Order: sequence, then structure tokens, then C-alpha cells
Amino acid sequence: MKNVVLIGGGTGLSAMVKGFKNIEDVNLTAIITVADDGGSTGRIRDAYNVPAMGDIRHVLCAMAKEEEDSIFTELMNYRFVGDQDVGGHQLGNLIFLALINITGSFMGAIASIRKLLNVEGAIYPATLDNAVLYALMGDGTLVRGEKNIPSKQNHISKVFYQDQIHAYPEAIEAIQQADLIAYGIGSLYTSILPAVIVKDISEAIAQSLAPKVYFCNAMTQPGETEGYSLEDHVRAIEAHTYKNPVSLVVYNDAKIEQDVLDRYAKLGSTPVQMQEEDHMYQVISKELTVVDETGRIRHDSDKLAQCLVEILESIEKESYNVIFK
Repeated sequence: MKNVVLIGGGTGLSAMVKGFKNIEDVNLTAIITVADDGGSTGRIRDAYNVPAMGDIRHVLCAMAKEEEDSIFTELMNYRFVGDQDVGGHQLGNLIFLALINITGSFMGAIASIRKLLNVEGAIYPATLDNAVLYALMGDGTLVRGEKNIPSKQNHISKVFYQDQIHAYPEAIEAIQQADLIAYGIGSLYTSILPAVIVKDISEAIAQSLAPKVYFCNAMTQPGETEGYSLEDHVRAIEAHTYKNPVSLVVYNDAKIEQDVLDRYAKLGSTPVQMQEEDHMYQVISKELTVVDETGRIRHDSDKLAQCLVEILESIEKESYNVIFK
């Protein structure tokens, strides 16, 4: 049984979880950012002073054993219309908040939903602190709040917390016991790094001898990574962490129709390119994306799972130093 730890948040991580949860002999743990302060999650944070639950809710639903057939999973993701009272809220966030009050804790709410959804893997917040994310921009501007960072259309120098943020202890324990640590897929500065920059998490990753795999985004993200290459993504992770945070990068090389690319280009998003030949980490290329019925580029959960299986098999067959330099 291999212990695989995923770190990040958002819909991209949910796609990974949907595929990874079905791999035999894998014990899956997700460590999720709680820095989100936008939308329904942000309104609940402001009103009740609790960590963000939106990304955790997404991953709980993705890790459900039978998520496609569960009416409860549909209810968890249901969003009320309108702009007053419950308008704009997702039912799952309100259920999560109710369970915090019923069980007396954030972790009690997670445990209750895990039981309702028949979730087999473990899900931990990166922290239980009500963490507020900041970004220092290239021109010296300081931006407060995760929701505000992508809207500034400015180069991000770094993201950080002003307050001391304490890692959730079981998240650290999971990293220490990991046979493989994976980051992604998701917004670099507002989904992945907010979990990684929690000091104790970053230190635990640095001390781990497990391979550290970064599933790189397929497309650049307006407001965060315009013009970023694969190498730029990795350099950003390196700049926010301790030594050697990435040993393998999974790069998407799926062919995408030009009309789809044109639509994305109008929004300021282009395919992430690999621009350099020599790396201190290994790079493997895989066709991991599909275009859905709405014309959006999405990572395919089954392809992601097959990729992880191949990585785990390589670890089994070869020594760590041969596979991950």
C-alpha cells in the first residue's frame, strides 16, 4: 500500500482525486488550502470566523465512493440563485457550517460529511487558522485576500501570510508518512502555494525523502501566471519553499484544436510551454486534457490516474535516484 499525499485545492485537485481514488493499493490523503475568501465561502468566513470550506467540500464530493450516483453529492454542489439571503450560497457550504455547529468543530464537520458520502481517503485542511492570504506584486503593491489577487492584473512576486499560521498536525503526519507527494492541479498562487507556504508543511515536505511530483497546469491563468512557462511554475514553487520541492513535473502535451485555443487567448490564457532543455528535475509529457461539451479544457481523471500508476510502477522498479534526480 502506497501513501500518496495531494496538496492544493480547487477543481483541478478534484479531477486528480476522482481518478486517484480508484487506484488499487493507494492510500490517498488530500491536504487542502483554506485561504479562499470569495463567493459563498468568503461570506461564511466573514460572518462566522471559520476556515474556508469550499475547496474541502469540492474534494469531499470528488472522493465520494459513488459520487456520480449520489443525490447528496448533487445537493452539496447546489448553488442558490439570487443575491439576497441564501442567494449565491452553495448548499454544501451551509450544510458544512451547520455540521460545525452540531459537532462542535471544523474537523467534526469533515468527518460527518466523509461518512455521509462514503469517502475512503483522508482529507485534512492545511490549517485550522482563519488564514488571510496576501500577495506582494512586482510594482510593490500589497494585495489582501485570495479573491483579490487575480483581479489586479499585475505580476505576483510572492504570496504569504502576515499572521503566524499553524499547520494541522495530521497533515504534517501524512506528509511524513508519504511515499509520494503531489501538487496540483490548480491556481498556482491561490490554490497550491497557500497550502505549501504554511511553515510546518513546507518544512515537512523539505524533510521528506518521497518523490515530489508537480502536475503542471495545462493553461496559463489570467491574473496569476500570464506568460508562464513550465519552468516559471516550478521556480515559483521553489521560491516559496525550502530545498528541492519538485523532483518530477508532469507536463500536458495534448493537442488542442485551434478554435478552442483562440477562445482561451481572448481571455488571456495560453498553453503552458516547456522552454528549457535542462532541468534539475525530471519532466514527463502526457496527454492529460480533453475539451468538454462547453468547449472548456479539462484534465481527464482517468488519464491522470493512469499517469500516477505509471509513476508508482517506476518507483517500484527503479531506485529513487535513478527516476527522480
